[in-house]
Amino acid sequence: MPTAAARRAYAGPALFSFGFRPFFLLGAAWAALAVPLWLLSLNYGGSLALTRDWHTHEMLFGFLAAIVAGFLTTAVPNWTGRMPVIGLPLVGLAGLWIAGRAAMAAPGFPVQLAAVVDSAFLLVLAAVIWREVLTGRNWRNLPVCGLVSVLALANVAFHMTRGVWDPAVGERMAMAVAAVLIALIGGRIVPSFTRNWMRKQAIAAEPAVFGHVDRAALALTAAAASTWTALPATTISGALLVVAGGANLARLARWRGWLTGREPLVWILHLGYGWLGAGLLLIGLSVLDPLVPRTAGVHALTAGAIGVMTLAVMTRATRGHTGRPLAADGGTLAIYIAINTAALVRVAAPFAGEAQSSALALSAMLWTAAFGGFALVYGSMLTSRRLAAAN
Repeated sequence: MPTAAARRAYAGPALFSFGFRPFFLLGAAWAALAVPLWLLSLNYGGSLALTRDWHTHEMLFGFLAAIVAGFLTTAVPNWTGRMPVIGLPLVGLAGLWIAGRAAMAAPGFPVQLAAVVDSAFLLVLAAVIWREVLTGRNWRNLPVCGLVSVLALANVAFHMTRGVWDPAVGERMAMAVAAVLIALIGGRIVPSFTRNWMRKQAIAAEPAVFGHVDRAALALTAAAASTWTALPATTISGALLVVAGGANLARLARWRGWLTGREPLVWILHLGYGWLGAGLLLIGLSVLDPLVPRTAGVHALTAGAIGVMTLAVMTRATRGHTGRPLAADGGTLAIYIAINTAALVRVAAPFAGEAQSSALALSAMLWTAAFGGFALVYGSMLTSRRLAAAN
């Protein structure tokens, strides 16, 4: 295949031999750094303190965008059979991402220029993914191209509405894209990887095949996410979110995740998908009932579904593509415990009364430990050559 030939011919640094390498490392490092940087700036930065909008933006359009880029620049060549983005083009793409982070964080950097520099990365990434999928005639994954484009437009919307309109429109668009991507891609990989593992373990009760429940869950997730983006405070959006959350939890139950307890690399995928259902359900309830804090649902979706599922994919993909065994070691298990605990504490924080500040600090520490732990445990794998096949 062209992808295999390109990898064999590449003689540059291992870090730029495949898209997942730089972007998983950069994304994890930034996730670990951005949260404590924001909290320190908030408490001690004075007039230069980074805002809440900056924090939200960097989680959605900095960290999440990097992981999406790492996943797609690795997966798309496998989908299309075309040559991967490697070497200098990959260096350039990573450089665009870094430039965006610097422009958004630099004190006194012109707002309009920062918007242009930051927006460039996702727009270029979307163009690259469209080119590869269309040239490869990989029609099945056109929806993925569309979702990356919406994520890029959400970032543009965030910048255009700052100081003019509600920047939360762009934030909701990005969270909607993340939810649909998890439902779409997660709906492929969770049952597939579970089925593969079960067959190796001679477990007969395999995940259910794709069917009406899956189609309904996907359609409801897209409808609920779109409606919430445009009409966040309406009864219809709340009701759709609740139904979509329930549909995704029903879909998850059909994949028999409770049988995968012996392998963290598999059950973490089920937990990540479970957070998606919980996040949609809680956001919907917060729309319908003012007693349910909106932040609980938002962070079930972001810290929970996005945080857990990204680490689940990052750890598995890194191990597989670098020739390591597809089995979690102690460091990987610690990462999984940290990110799930971080999400649980963050979701519970609005209900903690006077202990809320302590809960937020604990959640931030655990989030940093999870992604910093990934950078430490997996950094050497991402920067060194692939081992001989171990699986």
